[in-house]
Amino acid sequence: CDPQEQIRHIAPAVSTRSSLCSHAADSVHSSQSAMLAQRRAACLRSARVPVPTISGVRCVGRQQLQVVAFGPPQAHGAGTTSTASKELGEKEKGFINEMRRVAMKLHTKDQAPKEGGVEAPKPRVWAPTLKGYLRFLTESQAVYQAMESAVQDTSMHPEYAAFQQTGLERSQALTQDLAWFKEKFDLDPPLLEEAGPGTQYAQKVLGLAKTDPQAFICHFYNYYFAHTAGGKMIGSKVAGMLLEGHTLHFYQWNGDLQEHLDGVRKQINELSEHWEAEQKQHCLAETTESFKMAGVIMGCITSEV
Repeated sequence: CDPQEQIRHIAPAVSTRSSLCSHAADSVHSSQSAMLAQRRAACLRSARVPVPTISGVRCVGRQQLQVVAFGPPQAHGAGTTSTASKELGEKEKGFINEMRRVAMKLHTKDQAPKEGGVEAPKPRVWAPTLKGYLRFLTESQAVYQAMESAVQDTSMHPEYAAFQQTGLERSQALTQDLAWFKEKFDLDPPLLEEAGPGTQYAQKVLGLAKTDPQAFICHFYNYYFAHTAGGKMIGSKVAGMLLEGHTLHFYQWNGDLQEHLDGVRKQINELSEHWEAEQKQHCLAETTESFKMAGVIMGCITSEV
């Protein structure tokens, strides 16, 4: 959702930080309250809009006193109006925010009404099959294995070390799920073909990791992050249609998923600070290719073999 801005120009947030002893807190709070009361009165005279409330007042020992006036809550995924009224989330900072915006433009308007830039295709019957879903999982594992292998090789790009053990890794989870398919349905994972989408994407990932780190990071970001969003929704739907509601390990993460995502966002932001403008644009331009290759793998879900 887009942030709401009706407060920003009328009652700006006031943030006062001072190192005060506890006996001084009351006098500081009083003066701040008087100042805010005057602002509130002026606002009410000039316009009938919501007036911010005060929170976050504290002074203990020599801790800092902070008085902040907050406007309406601002929601996920959109731009911000003021860093004083809302602390930026990790996905709204730096280069990762540009990557997210470019990716959202490649979503349909049905998927992302406010940010989607692609017209939704005509509705059609979506019919996943058990064998098709198994192929999707197998092809996906090839790509995740390539991603995990690529960041282990830091001989040419030591910056990849920051993307090891992020908590987002999926290949081991998929190994468990493929074993479950064998036990539950007596289905073995299909053999991967040289020209198959998983093998092709895995080879591309490994090549980019060596020769084109900006493009590699684009694929790394989009492939992992898409799985934690739309991928989870698809997994839930397929589970209800084909797996008797069983949740695969593929859709479960150890620890706090949001912390894992923010950790990767932070690492990409820090890495991109060392990139030239042309390198950043090159990274963003690779987004379309990452969507295209991932989409072919996703299409396996409805196949019959």
